[in-house]
Amino acid sequence: MTTTTSTPARGGQRSVLAEHQWRPLEERHHERADALLAGHLDRRRRGVAHPVEDFLFTYYSHKPAHLRRWHPGPGVVLLGDGARDRLDGRWYREAPGGGVELDVAAFRAARATPLRFVTSLLRAIDRRPANFGCFGLHEWAMVYRLPPEQVRHSAVPLRLGPEGTDRVVEEHRIRCSHFDAFRFFTPEARPLNQLHPTRDSQVELDQPGCLHATMDYYKWAYKLAPAVPGDLVLDCFELARDVRELDMRASPYDLSAHGYTPVAIETPEGKAEYVTAQRSFAERGAALRARLLQICETLNTAPDRD
Repeated sequence: MTTTTSTPARGGQRSVLAEHQWRPLEERHHERADALLAGHLDRRRRGVAHPVEDFLFTYYSHKPAHLRRWHPGPGVVLLGDGARDRLDGRWYREAPGGGVELDVAAFRAARATPLRFVTSLLRAIDRRPANFGCFGLHEWAMVYRLPPEQVRHSAVPLRLGPEGTDRVVEEHRIRCSHFDAFRFFTPEARPLNQLHPTRDSQVELDQPGCLHATMDYYKWAYKLAPAVPGDLVLDCFELARDVRELDMRASPYDLSAHGYTPVAIETPEGKAEYVTAQRSFAERGAALRARLLQICETLNTAPDRD
């Protein structure tokens, strides 16, 4: 059972965990992470790439070994000899009264810029209504009028062929609001987008219905590690993995050889299927975004030193 001290810290009481309490939490985190990493690590050993399941390890910079590390987050004191190993790394300190805890003041001082950006971005997304009218056309715009040898996943065929793919782009309104999707549009597709997002306009444009903005909760979680608890990082990873699957099923690629059925967004039925899944991901994302914002608020409002 978790105990607490009476010493206020980070806007509230510290949770104090004896070693026999926090070790099982760490072990469960390792087991969960190992299950999520197994396929990727096996393919990496064999030199085999997967266009869907390996994306999170190539697009994002978080290494599998880092994903496996468990952190309790701010406001948690770990007791026992095993906790002292964390003092060899960054961002941990000896807690007043004994034990080891996250050094919130040092973390905030060193990570002030990303903390400020992530906080402002998540707050802005939280206030903004969701848009469910993009139908995943960003992936189609990334191959628009490209020679076959320049297509990113050139080993995977286009479901409608080059001409059919281009026709889908030309027959739809494209309104991609996420810079990290838009920056991969082909030169011919960029003028077709109704928005022209930039890195500087990300806080103004990212919205809760966007698949890529939702996937990025994983990025913001690990960017603020070890201040973000390990279970929340894994929750964000799982959501990003599931979103990526929809992203590619709704893309112009034919992934049937990998066991994925297409979401044919060029049809009314496919659009409806896409929006239904998109709404579900937005709901899951809202819950994770709230947890991330709570961490940000804790970090932003903590006293400089206890």
